[in-house]
Formats: sequence, C-alpha cells, structure tokens
Amino acid sequence: MTEAGQPSLRIVVADDQASIREGLVIMLDLLPDIEVVGSAANGLQALDQVAALAPDVILLDLHMPELDGIEVTRRLTAEHPEVAIVVLTTYADDASIMDTLRAGARAYLTKDADRRDIARTLHSAAGGYSVLDPRVQATLLAATTAVPAAPTAPAEVAPDGLTPREAEILTLVSRGLTNTEIAEALFLSHNTVKTHLNRIFTKTGSRDRVAAIQYAQRHQLG
Repeated sequence: MTEAGQPSLRIVVADDQASIREGLVIMLDLLPDIEVVGSAANGLQALDQVAALAPDVILLDLHMPELDGIEVTRRLTAEHPEVAIVVLTTYADDASIMDTLRAGARAYLTKDADRRDIARTLHSAAGGYSVLDPRVQATLLAATTAVPAAPTAPAEVAPDGLTPREAEILTLVSRGLTNTEIAEALFLSHNTVKTHLNRIFTKTGSRDRVAAIQYAQRHQLG
C-alpha cells in the first residue's frame, strides 16, 4: 500500500540476465507505489508467474530462453488480457517493435530508460495507455496518466482489447477525421497516430480504414 492508502502497482519482472533482473527488482521495490511480486528468468517462468500472481503489469525482456518475449506477449494477451505488458529490451529495430506491439504489448522501452521513465510507463500501461520509447519512435504512443478534459473515447470498456487511446482514435476515424486532424486534435505526432491505427487494424481485423469505420459503427464507437 502507498502512504495515501492506495494499493501499490503489482509487477512481475522477467529478464534472463540475473544482474539486470535483480537490479530492476531492487530499483522498483524502492518506489513507494510499486510492489514487485515476482520475477522470471525465461518465458515459461514469466507465464507461470503471471498465472500464479495476477500482477497488474509485467516488465518483460524481449529475447529470453524457452519462449521469447513476443510469444510470451501473444500468450499473455490471449490468456490474461487484464495484465498490461511493458517490454524493456536492448532491441529497438522496427521488426521487433512492430511484432511486439502487434502481439499485444502496451509499451516498449529500451534498457537505457531511467527509473522514473520505467515507473511512469508501468503506471501508464496499467491505466490502459501505450508508451513508445523516444529512442524508438521519438514520441509517446499515448497520453500520460492524466485524464483529458473532454475525452472523445467512450466511457465503456472498449471491445477486442482496444486501449482507451485506441478507442478514442477509432472514434475520430469513424467521424471522418484524417490522420493529420487526429494528430492535431490529440496533440500527437503523425507517426504516433499511424502506429495506433496499425494496432487498431490488427485488433479489429480491419484491412483498411473503411473496414475500421464499419467496425466502429457496429460497436457504436462514434
């Protein structure tokens, strides 16, 4: 529990390098609003830890033995969609990033991120937001934990694992806004909007913008 009486964010740390894993556990446990409830040295252990401990977030390395981070992400997204997945890795190539996000990761950080960035991202991911490391995309994938004054996303839980930001963007797409207009309305970069749309298309099974609009209309998003 935090000093204010709020429950701490419960985290599982998964990394095959013992020094990094143990360092992350110590570093995060020093924060008053985060509790590390478990750690894993490979992908199978990560799945077991999540199943047994039901954390809010897993901080996951990308390349691990037994199962790599991308496959772990796919399985966790399918079996434990309530657990936010934050990838922390040395790999920042486009293929790794896109494969991981398509698999269902909510955030992607590189290992030069500092404690404050990691903690902020864990909380953002637990709140349903997506964050992409500035080194990877040069911008955030989603808003921080601050709630917009006039949100356009519906208040209900979005279907098919859409995050609040993704539902918000899909709502604007269904209203006919272009990527540029969405970026200006939400104070995001054009690339960030495109990245969100790619994830929206994947999650909703939409081949293009028209199909996404039809999906939004079926689910009353807009």
